[in-house]
Amino acid sequence: IIASNVVVGSWKLLAPAGPCAQLKCAALPLVINTWNFENAANAAWSALQKAGSVLDAVERGCAQCELEQCDGSVGFGGSPDERGETTLDAMIMNGDTMEVGAVADLRRVKNAVGVARAVMEHTEHTFIVGESATIFAENMGFMSEDLSTNKSIAIFSQWLQQNCQPNYRKNVFPDPSKSCGPYKPKAKLWKPKNPKGNFDPSSHDTIGMIAIGKNGQVAAATSTNGATHKIPGRVGDSPVAGAGAYADSTAGGAAATGDGDIMMRFLPSFLAVDLMRNGAQPTVACKTAISRIKKYYPNFFGAIICANTTGGYGAACNKRPGFSQFPFMVVNPQTNQSQLQKVDCF
Repeated sequence: IIASNVVVGSWKLLAPAGPCAQLKCAALPLVINTWNFENAANAAWSALQKAGSVLDAVERGCAQCELEQCDGSVGFGGSPDERGETTLDAMIMNGDTMEVGAVADLRRVKNAVGVARAVMEHTEHTFIVGESATIFAENMGFMSEDLSTNKSIAIFSQWLQQNCQPNYRKNVFPDPSKSCGPYKPKAKLWKPKNPKGNFDPSSHDTIGMIAIGKNGQVAAATSTNGATHKIPGRVGDSPVAGAGAYADSTAGGAAATGDGDIMMRFLPSFLAVDLMRNGAQPTVACKTAISRIKKYYPNFFGAIICANTTGGYGAACNKRPGFSQFPFMVVNPQTNQSQLQKVDCF
């Protein structure tokens, strides 16, 4: 059962009325993912239906988004950095063994979540980054190819024409709000007039996915191409265990999306899973994780999905101008197909 002490009326469902229309049906197996990435949810569910593991499910779900370039924020051809290059971040976590595989700043390889799983299954490491991650991927048999597309090149060209606006620089000269680099440190600290001027939901639409098997096995995965116009080498929350996602088969799973530079400071996915371990219902765990960040950054952009080992699930998001509802996908035996649901932000 999803939280009985949560006001169900705050949920908006885009689904046919039925026995689960009020989100009270907890059922296993379960697939839940961030945003309205329907094909990703279907790919993961299909893997489970074909007797695949929960790891297979989350990998295939995220790989589907990498292939489709979901919202331009996952996979190749999106979010060029300051040099115009697209790089990828991904992670996968096994909630039975607590093993994690992750890659960041991955170049020239499209299937980032596949490489992350290779890190988990073919090394004793957890996280490999940069050019070394690309070499590792090539050695594992992944194809090397250009991640740029006409669209990403056009986005980069337009950004240069706009004097590199917006960007993520501060306390440097020349003035980053007016000029491109190269930049040097500025001795006197200053605050830009619009410190949150980079807000664009579509540039933060990481896919985060949780799958829970019929016996309560939990896995989670994420994939993203990061923040558009990021400083080369920047890594956000998505590939960091406990930040972008977390899975523990004794408690549940969670996955976050939004402004990764802020969210990763609070490990919201770990916090949410730990709260569920201590008895919190998924929606309460999600809201608490968002509230923890909101205390310090009231206008941050972010959302989180949570699911426990009985199939209960929930979501929460921080309300701000331009972002009042958060959509996510759910599939379980009650829906038997991907169902778009939305939660009101608070």
